[in-house]
Amino acid sequence: MSAGGLSAGVEAAPVASKRQLSPMIYLYIAVAALAVVSLVRVLTGANDLTSSGTVAAALTAAVPIALAGLGGLWSERAGVVNIGLEGMMVLGTWGAGFAGYQWGPWVGVLAGVVLGAFGGLIHAVATVTFGVDHIISGVAITLVAPGLTLFLAKLYFAKAPGGGQKQSPPVDDVQKVSVPGLSSLLGDLEQKHWFFVSDVAGLLRGLTTGLSLLTILAVLLLAGTAYVLWKTPFGLRLRSCGEAPHAAESLGVNVIKYKYSAIIASGAFAGLGGAILAVSSGQFRDGQTGGRGYIGLASMIFGNWRPGGLAAGAGLFGYTDAMQLRGEESVHALLLLLGLALLVLAFIQLRAKRFAVASVAAVLGAAFILWFATTDKAPPELVSAAPYVVTLLVLSLAAQRLRMPKYVGQIFRRGEG
Repeated sequence: MSAGGLSAGVEAAPVASKRQLSPMIYLYIAVAALAVVSLVRVLTGANDLTSSGTVAAALTAAVPIALAGLGGLWSERAGVVNIGLEGMMVLGTWGAGFAGYQWGPWVGVLAGVVLGAFGGLIHAVATVTFGVDHIISGVAITLVAPGLTLFLAKLYFAKAPGGGQKQSPPVDDVQKVSVPGLSSLLGDLEQKHWFFVSDVAGLLRGLTTGLSLLTILAVLLLAGTAYVLWKTPFGLRLRSCGEAPHAAESLGVNVIKYKYSAIIASGAFAGLGGAILAVSSGQFRDGQTGGRGYIGLASMIFGNWRPGGLAAGAGLFGYTDAMQLRGEESVHALLLLLGLALLVLAFIQLRAKRFAVASVAAVLGAAFILWFATTDKAPPELVSAAPYVVTLLVLSLAAQRLRMPKYVGQIFRRGEG
């Protein structure tokens, strides 16, 4: 097979004509964003906006979502929509609860990965072999998985010590590591609450203190995905299955095999995300995923089917989720931060001549700033809904120049090309 010919075929797919930003530009954007958050912290007195505890909690919340999104990325890059990520995460939580309390957290994580991969295999058989509509297959998995795991929980956990009909016995967490010598130094700087300096210290302390080995594994998987899918012949062939499968088949690619590999890997990633949820919280609980599979899918779309953008979307949800755990004061400050973010988005969309989106973002941004200025605290309903509201608002208004894989969602039949 000619790798050069296949590469030309994949790259010939229409792409948005925009200049790629350099890594330094992304760094400048990140520094500017942190400066704005620091300014809001100083103005509102909500020190939890950039505290190390918030950063650590945000990271913990973002990891399962990022892994679900990573599962969606693998599947859709191969041309198969996987809306069953939520169900595969549910299978992963039960696997971690079942094996984790008996044989330890790492065996539980492995069981979660295996069950998630099994869900991916079912989706692959339905969509690739039998040509079932991708959405119907994914929805079926998502509807069946919670009922199945609840039945199994009643069967195996109800009489186990510390378990119940909707929860497993306690599961130990995996080891946490810290960078030696940094915690106390950064903690001292963080407690001074200086503009920007203390915020950087809080950010670094949260990223280097008490870091779960599962979090490190997730980061490595994100980086590994970027390398495998964009720097190896295997990744090129897999992506060709989502862009031009008949052309890839004509060049000798076994499209069916690559689709199966991608969808099973997709389920394994989602299962790992679910297993991390169970292990980090100390047990399996019914309804534990809380829609994170769908948020992961939204993060993948926001990230334009790329690992870096996907991680940014997951991080946004993790941050707002950590905020709602910090209480009403932090969520109230988040109103001002969200308002400013929406105004910046409005300016960006205005420069791109997307006047309708810019207008919506500007009106919403002004409304949130006015809401902050005329109230003393956020209503309790907003506190619990903040992660979903903020994430969906920002993702929907920021992601406007997206291009999904050309053949995604379509039924592929061998030899039809």
